[in-house]
Formats: sequence, C-alpha cells, structure tokens
Amino acid sequence: MRADYKLIIRNIFLNVMGALVYAIAVRAFLISNDLGEGGVTGLMTIFYYCFKIPTWLTNCVLNTIILILGWKLLDKKTVYYTLLTIFSISAWLHVVDRIHFELHDPLVAALAGGALMGIAMGLIFKGHGTIAGSTVLAAILNKYFGFKTGYAMLIFDYAVAIPSLVVIGFENMLLTLVELYASAVVLNKILAWGVDQKALLITGEFPQTLGTDLTQLYGGKITELAGDTGVQLYYVCATSKYVNALNKIKQLAPAAYVVVSDVRSSYGRDVLRLL
Repeated sequence: MRADYKLIIRNIFLNVMGALVYAIAVRAFLISNDLGEGGVTGLMTIFYYCFKIPTWLTNCVLNTIILILGWKLLDKKTVYYTLLTIFSISAWLHVVDRIHFELHDPLVAALAGGALMGIAMGLIFKGHGTIAGSTVLAAILNKYFGFKTGYAMLIFDYAVAIPSLVVIGFENMLLTLVELYASAVVLNKILAWGVDQKALLITGEFPQTLGTDLTQLYGGKITELAGDTGVQLYYVCATSKYVNALNKIKQLAPAAYVVVSDVRSSYGRDVLRLL
C-alpha cells in the first residue's frame, strides 16, 4: 500500500512538472515567435492568433471533450492523470502568460520549443498521463497496434500543422514541422530511457555454459534456438550491457558469430514495452 502511495505521488509530480514545461514551450517559444503546433495545441495557437481566445481556455475545453470521447478506450488510471494534466496545463498557461522569448532566429525557437515539448510529454507519459488531443489517439495506437508514440503523434499533428500556413504563413509552417519532428525525437528518446534493449543472436561454436555466464554477469534473458546449423542463443540485454556482453563472448567463444539488433518492443512475463 505504501509503494502504491509513493507511485501516485511520483506520477502526480511528473504530470504537473510536465504540464509546466509544456506551458513554457507553448507560451514562451511557440506563440512568442508566431509558430504553430499540431493537434489541439495547434488549434489552440490558431484560435489565439485569429480570435485572441486565451490558450488556457481552448486547452481546457477541447481536450476535455476529446478525453470524454476516449474514455472507454483508455485505462481509467490514464484518464484520471490526463485530467490532472489538462487542468495543470491550463493553470500554468495562465501563470506563464507574460513570459516571452522573441528570438532573432526562428529556427532556434522551433528547435528549443520542440525539445521542451518532447521533454514535457516524456515526463507526462512517464507519469502515466497524456495531454489528450493527439496524444490520446497516439496512446490508443501504441496500446493496440504497437506504433511508436512519438511518430503516431506526428501523423495527427501534421494534419493540423500543415493547414495552419493560412494563418502563420508558409515559412513558419515549415518551422512548425521542424518543431514537431524535434519534439517526436526527444519524446521517443525519453520514453526509451531505462527500457532500451539489444538482441544478440549467437551462432557457431560456443561453450554450453555461455548463456548462463552472460545472464549471471549482465542480466537479461536468453533462449536456446534449435536450427539447421545447430543450437543458437538469442540473448536480450540492456543496451548499456551489450558491449560488455560482446567482449565476454569474444573471450569465451572466439569462434562464435554474433548478430546484434535493436529491440523496440518486448512482451512476456512481468514485461510489456511498446515504444
């Protein structure tokens, strides 16, 4: 029970801090430099440019509607944290309304805004929340189809960002696309922290104890595969460990042949990672 309490506090903290970073990215970098965004945030900036509707109000209304639509498709815990995030973003947008960073180079603003957006959404996702809008749709694609979260969001975000050229102009629209891509890259990197894995397929000649030696030294999981050319070992370990594992294989089995590949998703007992 105590562990659950600590986890809830951690998730609340991550969602609130992510909301703060998100609000700073939107108000201080995007709107201050006449840039757009994707999804509901893109609509939020367009409504602000065209009608001066407060960003916090658009965020609260539109995202609440989208969250209601996605109520049955998302885990209820995610819905509750998302509600917290939506209202936290609206509150922070009101607080940071006077923060402006008008940069001479709009590309710097796009990259800085995109990096902050990626960090913000990474914190929120790590806290089991979303910012609703396109992230609800991305979370659904991630949960049911295994799409990478950042790139799934990119599809939905571009659907709003590209038509925004009518409001912000062609050049700023292109910079908005750069900002969205930077955000997706940073988000995927953050989500991969702590769950990055490498898969090593070991063939050729190696001692029978090699699999046991690797798991004892570097952790991970190993499976024996029976093939036409003999027994093979399929070893999955943390990315931070695979170089050491390769060196150990070279030491213990110099005649072995090793193929290394990235592991994007893993599923099994006590583990489910879809990045």
